[in-house]
Amino acid sequence: MVTISRRTVLAGAAAGPALAAIGASPAHAATPSPAGLRRSPQGAGLRVGVGISDVTGPVAENGMMGYSSFEQISQGLHQRTRARAYVFADASDARVVYVCVDTCMVFQSVHDAVLRRLHDAFGDTYTERNVMLTAVHSHAACGGASHDYAYNLAIMGFQQQVFDSEVNGIVDAITTAHKTLSAGSLAYGRSELADASVNRSRVAFDRNPQRDKDYYPLGIDTSMRTLRIAQGGKDIGAINWFATHCASLTNENYLISGDNKGAAAYFWEHDIEGVRYLDGSPEFVAAFPQTNSGDMSPNLQLEPGKGPTDDEFENTRIIGERQVAAARKAYADADPMSSTTVDSRVMYLDMANQVVDGRFTPDGQQRRTAPACVGAAMSAGSTEDGPAIPIFPEGARNPMVDALGGMNAPVPNWLADAQAPKLVLVAVGLLPPDGWVPHVLKIQIIRIGDLYVVGGPAEFTIVSGLRIRRTVAEELGVPLENVIFQGYANSYSSYCTTPEEYEAQQYEGGSTLFGRNTLPAYQQGYAQLAGALRTGGEVPRGPAPRDMSAFQPNFVAGVTFDEPAPGRAFGDVLVQPNPQAAAGQQVVAEFVTGHPKNNLRHGATYLEVQRRDGGRWVRHADDGDWSTKYRWRREGSNASVARITWDVPEGTPAGRYRIQHFGDQKSRDGKISEFTGTSAEFTV
Repeated sequence: MVTISRRTVLAGAAAGPALAAIGASPAHAATPSPAGLRRSPQGAGLRVGVGISDVTGPVAENGMMGYSSFEQISQGLHQRTRARAYVFADASDARVVYVCVDTCMVFQSVHDAVLRRLHDAFGDTYTERNVMLTAVHSHAACGGASHDYAYNLAIMGFQQQVFDSEVNGIVDAITTAHKTLSAGSLAYGRSELADASVNRSRVAFDRNPQRDKDYYPLGIDTSMRTLRIAQGGKDIGAINWFATHCASLTNENYLISGDNKGAAAYFWEHDIEGVRYLDGSPEFVAAFPQTNSGDMSPNLQLEPGKGPTDDEFENTRIIGERQVAAARKAYADADPMSSTTVDSRVMYLDMANQVVDGRFTPDGQQRRTAPACVGAAMSAGSTEDGPAIPIFPEGARNPMVDALGGMNAPVPNWLADAQAPKLVLVAVGLLPPDGWVPHVLKIQIIRIGDLYVVGGPAEFTIVSGLRIRRTVAEELGVPLENVIFQGYANSYSSYCTTPEEYEAQQYEGGSTLFGRNTLPAYQQGYAQLAGALRTGGEVPRGPAPRDMSAFQPNFVAGVTFDEPAPGRAFGDVLVQPNPQAAAGQQVVAEFVTGHPKNNLRHGATYLEVQRRDGGRWVRHADDGDWSTKYRWRREGSNASVARITWDVPEGTPAGRYRIQHFGDQKSRDGKISEFTGTSAEFTV
């Protein structure tokens, strides 16, 4: 693979300084929106393409990402996690790529590796300027893809399989979207969804000025914003932005899943559009990305696992289905776009050392950001959703922390003052070799027709997102509704609150790493990007993000070898299904298996529910379906068992069925071999 400089990936941007003082002047006055949106005529030059790929990591004995719980280690699979990619090109062949991934975060490490792979394949067609990578923020996805130590602590280090799965899957999805580019059209719709989120930090939200609170009278962001994508007159996809945490599944869940947003995508693609992921490239791709969801929880009773019901999987389903219903309403009501223009701008900010003009601060005075610090409120965690990164009590040992030299960097007085009123527990930005979290961060705006999607590398509260949208809309001179805020984009640096919310030092404020002026610093940067988009100018690229790949410890033991229990062979059925089943009942089978890390089975499956069709067996369901679960457990040192369950859905055709398990075993000499196991038949 050709290694390219982080400073040469950017294609098409000026290497020199920005046009004079872009973003330093007063906000550009907003102009009226066009009188009604008009359909982009076919042949006007707009081309669109979509793609989807599997990014599922190890479904057994891999730390899960989101809750930072050392005990939450994967023990199986509920639904496969996927990358969904969209490519847009205008008449001048300007392009943007938008990707939504069923992971917890897109880390800088993954972002950079994807760009290197795209450069190898496509040259300067897809670069850091026009590629936006986003995550749904599933708290049931694999961890370990980051090169930033703080985000790998609970995972016990960097996990190469997770990293490779995400990078390969994202690149594959983009490649498919690239190959399917063809003349298309876009439409944009909006609907309201008020029963899929709750403000988990209302005490902080209420500190904001009345103007901000009036925009969100319920204290939540109820907007579902949908981009409807057609090709040759046929609908091929939708991007559906809505703010709610992917934390319906709790830290007591051990099955890999895309949580409520992964479920929503599946319900639209599979249940409505008839997509079968193992049958080739889907003809419809529906993504459900986040927006400013930092303080938005799906746990409507403000307790983990307490959403519409007290069952976490039911909550996941219900919150997912509610998003689908709202998205399909916006989709049905969508107005055709008047513009087919595609454009993008990008900048890197050293968020540890930003001087912020008084135009963007609440008191009108020049302020600064500070090196990253974890506050006491972050250690306490979000009681509504789950714990955060734990601060190790005296005497506790973590081999990764020991290998990195500990977490005892002193907190100098100037830094404590700069972070006030945060009670600083760990100055993670000062830990060697260059901080344990990123501080050089990418901000980005992409234009897709009439829409401007603003990508931010953190979890932004709803008012933080609103203020950035206002800044960008004013600078561009477009209606506020034409600007969508996209969190969890391109990198990850914990949270971003408003300065007023920061004062409350709730979980989100304690997790706002760069201090009280984090949001104003972002607003200043986005104003520059928006100004450049408006004038057609450029902005300085900014400092290069640091490369932490050289030393990435991993303290998770690999698979030594697999060996069945005495008297057993791989694929043997240990528990047979009951001979009869009906809708609403669960079918169970258990098999002697090998370790799932032997083969992640991308583009394949660990299981099939098969139905008898004349003289052959046909696949009825697999491990990507909502109705199936694959649980793995170790027995002894090297033996393991696969427990497969199928919750028979309503409307299942009557007939003869069986369950087949696909596994892989590693011999003592390191050779990996496939095997299958097949259950007895049963009747539905």
